[in-house]
Amino acid sequence: MFLEKKKFSLNCRGRLLQIENPLVMGILNLTPDSFFDGGKNNSVFKALKRAEEIIAQGGAIIDVGAFSTRPNASFISEKEELYRLSQALAAIRKEFPEIIISVDTFRSAVARQVVENFEIDIINDISGGTFDELMIDTIADLNVPYIIMHLQGNLQTMHSFYGYENIVNDIILYFSKRIELLKNKGINDIILDLGFGFSKNIIQNYELLKGLKNFTIFEELLLVGISRKSMIYKLLETNAKKALNGTSVLNTFALLNGAHFLRVHDVTEAIETIKLVKYLY
Repeated sequence: MFLEKKKFSLNCRGRLLQIENPLVMGILNLTPDSFFDGGKNNSVFKALKRAEEIIAQGGAIIDVGAFSTRPNASFISEKEELYRLSQALAAIRKEFPEIIISVDTFRSAVARQVVENFEIDIINDISGGTFDELMIDTIADLNVPYIIMHLQGNLQTMHSFYGYENIVNDIILYFSKRIELLKNKGINDIILDLGFGFSKNIIQNYELLKGLKNFTIFEELLLVGISRKSMIYKLLETNAKKALNGTSVLNTFALLNGAHFLRVHDVTEAIETIKLVKYLY
């Protein structure tokens, strides 16, 4: 947890990434239809410029995704996902060989290809291995850190499935089972993502954020990804483009309650948030 100064590390292709203070993960979407920046980085040149921007602004990790998971997004094939990823990843890895790169995918075949072909460091799976039964064994075989997110339902229902008895307790139970499964497979570099905005309504998102500190019981790394999401702009009666201030406010709360990573569109502002919170404590 941030306030306790507990030290963590991740084994990224034989390099230890030390997490003594919270780090920023910059989002690089290669999709034409993401909710905030769809189409903005849909060429190799633009993707490289975005990667350069993330690094220059202080981002420690670049999170690259090619499959949009916004509500009503277009479904793309595994072949199309790999096509979108391949040229951009090759260029980024060549230009920035030392940067930590994660790839946002729920497909085991995509995970294997990007790790083996482009030396990707981390796999970020919104389904936590529930969409592809081969994913967990694939991660164990590849021996890469694994971001396991919580959601309920499938690609068609994950934005409308809201059934919980107690959202904090239910998700703690979910992670306890998934962590046990991962560790039984020999996967020890685990990052937990509570899945804000996925199979949760606005009230539930805020209940979960208020209960973030409860998830430190696992003594695993915690990632918070709330950047410009509808839980912010719907409550403020605005839109994603005007949700930066709200994002910074909620990221501050997340840092004070155990977040180790902030996954964001706006790297500079997240870095400033971390610096200010660190100065206070």
